[in-house]
Amino acid sequence: MITPKNTCEKDIIEFLTSWKDGILDIGKAFRNHENYEEKAEAFIHKHYAFEDEQVLFKPTYTKDVIFRNDFDQALSYFISGNIAEDSGFAIKPWLDISTTDINFIIEDQLCAVMGVLELKAEASTSIAVIAFTFVLIKTKTKLKIKIHHSSEISSKLLI
Repeated sequence: MITPKNTCEKDIIEFLTSWKDGILDIGKAFRNHENYEEKAEAFIHKHYAFEDEQVLFKPTYTKDVIFRNDFDQALSYFISGNIAEDSGFAIKPWLDISTTDINFIIEDQLCAVMGVLELKAEASTSIAVIAFTFVLIKTKTKLKIKIHHSSEISSKLLI
């Protein structure tokens, strides 16, 4: 488990940076006709605790199948797969992802982070604004997501 002794704010910020860079890398591989599925699988293994524990995952853009609580369902959400509504969140042409309003709690058995993601897509006149919450666990030496909840809160027009 995570304790204040072995996790700090810097670790959480590094994790968030790795997560958003991973999403951008998957999309870049897709656009460049590279093996984006392999990148997506590696991304999920690196950032989500599916191999270690039960994970609860409520992605941003879901309506029919609300949750993606196993590896294959998460992969479907990120790159499009066996769930009909999944259009591939990570293969959208995101050019940039920034984080704002980051808040976190680090307690004896809990590490939670919440904030806002702003995603700019290629050839778009708006930015998707998404609120997220991650509950993180420490597996061996890595932080991984145990609970992920996100939802779009607005869309900002670019001027």
